[in-house]
Amino acid sequence: MPFNLPIFLTWARVATIPLIVSVYYLPDTCLLMPSKNLLATVLFILAALTDWLDGFLARRWQQTSSFGAFLDPVADKLMVAAALLVLLDLGRVNALLALGIIGREIAISALREWMAQIGAMRSVAVNFLGKLKTVIQMIAIPMLLFYRPLGPLDIASMGTFMLWLAGFFTILSMAYYLRLAWPLILSSQADKHIE
Repeated sequence: MPFNLPIFLTWARVATIPLIVSVYYLPDTCLLMPSKNLLATVLFILAALTDWLDGFLARRWQQTSSFGAFLDPVADKLMVAAALLVLLDLGRVNALLALGIIGREIAISALREWMAQIGAMRSVAVNFLGKLKTVIQMIAIPMLLFYRPLGPLDIASMGTFMLWLAGFFTILSMAYYLRLAWPLILSSQADKHIE
């Protein structure tokens, strides 16, 4: 397994996940809810920035690796899933929306795994819809973690709207990937019948 700064940043993002979750388990005598919200928001934003930075550095320094390509999306999915579960526990996100987003991530990861096994990974490579969905999620989640007005801005309502928008692009991107994979799924089923 290669080890370099981009991979270290990805591991740091994974390590941030339990920190974000544990903030909300601190006793109120130690940290009040507004401070918990602020700390979790800052941790999430810092972790999200490492997502951009590790990819940038890996390309810039030509330190890309198959392990890094595997770990990076796993770290992102873990971070989003953990944050959504925290937000669900806090009553800040709709359960069906959280389930849809997390379920899509699991389904597409499984689809990519299967496509890699049959040598067709390029058919479901990340596209614009998937990237747009991720960007919107990474904006919405800190807003829902912060959850307080910021001057005249109703951050909680904006975050809720953005997460529903991310949910829309989640379904749209899943439909796009499934449409690309569908011919291969059908041919795979046909091959089984021939055997």
